[in-house]
Amino acid sequence: MKDARATMDKDIAHVKHEFSSVRSGKATPNMLETVRVEMYGQQMQLNQVATINAPEPRLLIVTPFDKGQMKIVEKAIREADLGLEPSTQGAIIRVPLPQMNEQRRKDLVKIVHKYAEEGRVAIRHARTHGREGLKKLNGVSEDDVKHAEKDLQKLHDDYIHKIDELIKAKEAEIMEV
Repeated sequence: MKDARATMDKDIAHVKHEFSSVRSGKATPNMLETVRVEMYGQQMQLNQVATINAPEPRLLIVTPFDKGQMKIVEKAIREADLGLEPSTQGAIIRVPLPQMNEQRRKDLVKIVHKYAEEGRVAIRHARTHGREGLKKLNGVSEDDVKHAEKDLQKLHDDYIHKIDELIKAKEAEIMEV
């Protein structure tokens, strides 16, 4: 049960992390977490080669550590399929966030639902793994195994409910104009 709970906690944390990378109305540095930059002969995450700040609700500022790599970082942000148009100004890259239209909001809600479904599947896997562990126990009565399975199912239902609450909150945040 402890293993199943720990796994489900990790799954919830992962879903929250995925949700934070989905753009709502405000700029957050997490939005650029998926951007990968080809630098020094290898793929690196943007936050490993630059600082990312959100000084205003609709603007991100990216400051590369190596000023000679400005164009590469700017190109990586542009090609990350986030719908962003970065522009270089001196030693920084400004990334203004465009106004979201209704269709873009609906697309983001679909992405959130996809992440949530991945989280649900992970929680179901944790439940299945826990159930298999219960069946392998020796020296335990069938009644105890049945009670433990009921507890495991209740734990599963609680975590699925948590994901549903996270979806509602994120959906409201995205659809807010």
